[in-house]
Amino acid sequence: MADADNKQAAADPKQAARLAKQITAFAKSHGGSAEGQLAHIGRGTTRIALVGANGEWGNLVARSHATAQQAVELAGITLQDDFDGEMAAKVRTGPYEWSRMAGLQLGGPANPADN
Repeated sequence: MADADNKQAAADPKQAARLAKQITAFAKSHGGSAEGQLAHIGRGTTRIALVGANGEWGNLVARSHATAQQAVELAGITLQDDFDGEMAAKVRTGPYEWSRMAGLQLGGPANPADN
């Protein structure tokens, strides 16, 4: 079992390189720079939350925290400890996000019915 945990925790250089390329492209197309924050999202996966210099944001998912860490290091972006305060204040949301967050209250789409 420990071997499986170690394999999952180890960085995947190929995935890290692919993610770094995506992070770099995101930064380039959103104001020339970006910053990120890493968050565990379950089953060993880590979310890389990105905020561009222009306030646009996005997410990528890595199969391990080590891979996510390696990807942001390869991309050379600033990594924040938390997605709050100054980083959150930089995020620019548009009408789509507001309608999705508020749903019917702002004329946005209704939540799907429970099955």
